[in-house]
Amino acid sequence: MATNDRGILLLQCPDRPGVVASVSGFLYEHGGDIIRADEHRDPDSDTYFMRVEWGLDGFQLPPPDFAREFEPVAREFGMQWRIAKSSDRPGVAIFVSKSGHCLADLLYRHQIGELPCQIKLVIGNHDELRKLTEFYGIRFELVRGTPKGEVEGSLHRLLDESAIDLVVLARYMQILSDVLVGQYAGRMINVHHSFLPAFVGAKPYHRSYERGVKLIGATSHYVTAQLDEGPIIEQDVVRVSHRDSLESIVRKGGDAERAVLTRAVRWHVENRIMVHGNKTVVFS
Repeated sequence: MATNDRGILLLQCPDRPGVVASVSGFLYEHGGDIIRADEHRDPDSDTYFMRVEWGLDGFQLPPPDFAREFEPVAREFGMQWRIAKSSDRPGVAIFVSKSGHCLADLLYRHQIGELPCQIKLVIGNHDELRKLTEFYGIRFELVRGTPKGEVEGSLHRLLDESAIDLVVLARYMQILSDVLVGQYAGRMINVHHSFLPAFVGAKPYHRSYERGVKLIGATSHYVTAQLDEGPIIEQDVVRVSHRDSLESIVRKGGDAERAVLTRAVRWHVENRIMVHGNKTVVFS
């Protein structure tokens, strides 16, 4: 039976001639019909990045065999690589506190099919967003209290039990341990309510208002042990003026937060992001 499912290959390697020919030749030899190919060359590190999609109808290599057959090509060019299928639906958990605007956008877009994933769980350290979550038929778990180790233990248990592939911090106003962050390295996305690297840390809108800035912004990034310093995925800005109050700045900033977080999550679950050092290559 014909299917619209596609294979996806993402790779990075030292830039040298022959990479495209070798990859496309490999796929052709095994019955792969390339549908889309994107590439990027980073002159600073002399690194080549590539994302390829191909139709799986007639493709002769099931995923368990792909790695074995592709290994000689990857070894020749020193590639870091991974494969996925467009039909994959990674499990997602969303962490929240009291602000619900980012959560609401993610849940709605998930319901209408714009986010190809399974939102399995919402975890909050306050109970305010339970009704919103359960309205969409998604499980809500309240995890709060002291000591910190018990909270982290509960988070680990919930994520493991639900087979979570991606953690999304949707205005979750808690700092996570290095252990949990390390477990989800490259699989934990945060939204920060400023245009990083400006105004890292707490209350960036208040600091922006006090400073009299004319542009505010929002940033989605992968989480690392360094607060608000992980690889940036997406950013957006909004113009403000002397007429804006702190309340209107917060409202305008919230619009940007929703947009950049949803785009980052979509690009991640669609396998469009590659991390290189503290930067990302996003084939959007």
